[in-house]
Amino acid sequence: MGGRGAGPERFETVIVGGGQAGLATGYHLARLGRSFVILDAGARVGDQWRGRWDSLRLYTPARYSGLPGWPFPGEPFHYPARDEVADYLEAYAARFELPVRPGVRVDRLSRQGDRFLVAAGDRRFEATNVVVAAGAYHHPRVPGFAAELDPAIRQLHSSAYRRPDRLRDGGVLVVGAGNSGAEIALELSASHPVWLSGRHPGNEPARAGSRFDRVATPAIWFAFSRVLSVDNPVGRRLRPKLLNAAAPLARVRRRDLAAAGVERVPRTAGVRDRLPLLEDGRVLEVANVVWCTGFRHDFGWIDLPVFDDDGEPRHDRGVVADQPGLYFVGLFFLSSVTSALVGGVGRDAGHVAAKLAS
Repeated sequence: MGGRGAGPERFETVIVGGGQAGLATGYHLARLGRSFVILDAGARVGDQWRGRWDSLRLYTPARYSGLPGWPFPGEPFHYPARDEVADYLEAYAARFELPVRPGVRVDRLSRQGDRFLVAAGDRRFEATNVVVAAGAYHHPRVPGFAAELDPAIRQLHSSAYRRPDRLRDGGVLVVGAGNSGAEIALELSASHPVWLSGRHPGNEPARAGSRFDRVATPAIWFAFSRVLSVDNPVGRRLRPKLLNAAAPLARVRRRDLAAAGVERVPRTAGVRDRLPLLEDGRVLEVANVVWCTGFRHDFGWIDLPVFDDDGEPRHDRGVVADQPGLYFVGLFFLSSVTSALVGGVGRDAGHVAAKLAS
């Protein structure tokens, strides 16, 4: 079948994305005996995790971080590190002999008659079905006024941050006080003066890894996956609010930041004299800014009329009624709060695979 410059390769199903969502979907399709291929932009399975900061750990313990068919290795209440997750995903693909094509970055999805056409550079793939499993986090979100800061200030988005020695000597403003911002601020405080800007999002009731956490996590996981779900009236009512809400902090507490010398400051509102301007009018002289301001979707490569006015795909638990054969997996609250998590994506993947096979 075709290679570079040749005719399109034909499959029953093309899965776009070889992260946890794509692998979980592939697992279920393989069990159903379906023909498919997984296209992934990374050189290796798990590279999307290897590109995160060095000290990153999951916010869910190993017991709740496994994909279907294979629990996450290790002690159940161990919080897996970045490279452990990457290696687990790579081993998962090998264990179940999933047909992953690495180094294939999809840049267009369109429809020709009753088949989908997937373009990746000069490669073409035709399919009856396409599962978009490219993840919920595509492009870093940085405010427009960032370009007005002094060029001497080192700016990084959290997606490009790796470790403290990558920053300049001097103060650091961490913008965004969610889990990423709080953990990066705490790490940087050992070597830099740090200001953490933004509203405190609250804390989970149990600190990750604590004794109480072991007791509370099963109930919390049940609530996040079964109660805060589209199958439950409570979940359906709260879903619009949760889609735009910041997650409470899992590991870092206010007292941890205070003890480390991290100064909490209001929202960063703009720039004055080429320096960060806070909402209360203060200007901070810093050598670095780390933007922990989240990500935005990028579905511009999907040339199909399946999006609402906010750019979100219209779907029912990942099934796109307007385009038969098109599915989404791995988005936040696809069906529940756990939909985008490593340990939660398998449920949606199984639902989509069953719908596809039927």
